[in-house]
Amino acid sequence: MFSCRAGGFSAGSCVAALIRVRTAEATFRRVAQNDPKCAMAHGGIARSFWRWAMPESATRERGWREVELDYSLRAPTKREQEYIDSVAALFRNPQRPDEKRWENYTRVLQTLHRNYRNDDEATGFYAAALTVADHDDPAHEKRRRAAALLEPLFASEPNHPGIAHYLIHAYDTPEMAQLGLPAARRYAKIAPAAPHALHMPSHIFARLGLWQEDIDSNLASVAASRNAHSFHMEDKGHQFHAMEFLMYAYLQCGREADAQRLIEEIKTLPKMKDMYGLGFDPELSALANYSATYTLELHDWKMAESLPELPGEETGDLAGMYYVRALGAAHAGDIEVAKRDAVEMETLRTKLLEQHKDGPASAVEQDHQTVLAWIAHAERKDDDALKVLASLAAKDEGLFAAEGELPRHEMFGDLLMELNRPEEALTQYEAELKVNRNRVDSLYGAGLAAESSRQPQKAAAFYGQLMKICSGAHSTRHEIAHAQSFPAQVAIGTE
Repeated sequence: MFSCRAGGFSAGSCVAALIRVRTAEATFRRVAQNDPKCAMAHGGIARSFWRWAMPESATRERGWREVELDYSLRAPTKREQEYIDSVAALFRNPQRPDEKRWENYTRVLQTLHRNYRNDDEATGFYAAALTVADHDDPAHEKRRRAAALLEPLFASEPNHPGIAHYLIHAYDTPEMAQLGLPAARRYAKIAPAAPHALHMPSHIFARLGLWQEDIDSNLASVAASRNAHSFHMEDKGHQFHAMEFLMYAYLQCGREADAQRLIEEIKTLPKMKDMYGLGFDPELSALANYSATYTLELHDWKMAESLPELPGEETGDLAGMYYVRALGAAHAGDIEVAKRDAVEMETLRTKLLEQHKDGPASAVEQDHQTVLAWIAHAERKDDDALKVLASLAAKDEGLFAAEGELPRHEMFGDLLMELNRPEEALTQYEAELKVNRNRVDSLYGAGLAAESSRQPQKAAAFYGQLMKICSGAHSTRHEIAHAQSFPAQVAIGTE
């Protein structure tokens, strides 16, 4: 979406090239090759190095070298210079682990937006930067500002792929997802050959529990990834991201057989690079996470306890395996086994910290606390278990992909049900359904809690919704069978 006057590239043609040629990096390299004097191409290359998080110092150095090339070419206009300055804010002083890089980048883009009010690209980039910077703010003030900038552009340019994409990201929270439906349903039509464009709407569909639309979106994305590979493009690794969502959606509407087939299909895929450029094996990671998710969603604790280690698993995925094993052992009453698995988790967390992977280490620590809570419950130290799960539930932001996790409000509700406190459990399940709409285990848990607290009409509503989303799935899950039998139970009870 950078423009390059000398090379004849407009914003739209750059995006079209991105879809047709290869990745963003390859597209900008072609621009630089076609017009060696283009003073923005190398900034585009550098910007492609910064994906979902700050890259390591070696990559930052590569990015800064590209920016220096842009500076040496002397941009012919002040506006182009400011675009280059925005990328420079990300990569300047590459050896410094400066945590304010994104903040500085956002500030330059804000100035660019203010200086060139008619430059929709500047507005779009600034809005996208605000969305990424929106962390730990329950009011989502920056997301709302981003959406306010993007909505008028979407109204005037409904076929602009960047605007629809950024709007989906802006609305990608449980509280705001409903507002993202127009952009979600539009985006796939704009770029029907782009795997990510076909996948992105499912962020909104998953937030809203629209499981069939979620499934359709990601099946199309997987097909486009494979089609892209047949045309020698570099998008084939994207299919694993789409399958994360596909796996989860199958399990939320009673399609366990499809979920199992997806796991088996992954085993047959050829080796490929991950879509993030991080160098891990996406097939191995997918098998680890999807198998863990399948086991946890079905609450098959014996299967969980014996979840196998996969040869070559990354440290984070290995910690996830021990998390699932420990949960299974704690639920099955095998306390010493659960404790051993918990120790392994702590060892792996320390290793992640030594590797400077603070984010994954923090996630493992939360999982470790969850395991300790269920071990405490198995040891009848329920006050300790309740305290820990209550604290974790307060941070619950929902799930929408197969990440080998269970949501926190739901687990807290499960513990309260085991302690015969159904009214309190119902509160937790209802809280979960606000951040995880149409989640099958939360609907079942809420129905069971309402039933146990003698609220039959409320139970019937939850069970009815559960049957609606699992209609025609041919599932053998006992939760669905119980929901189907409940109206008869109510009728018998009122005779």
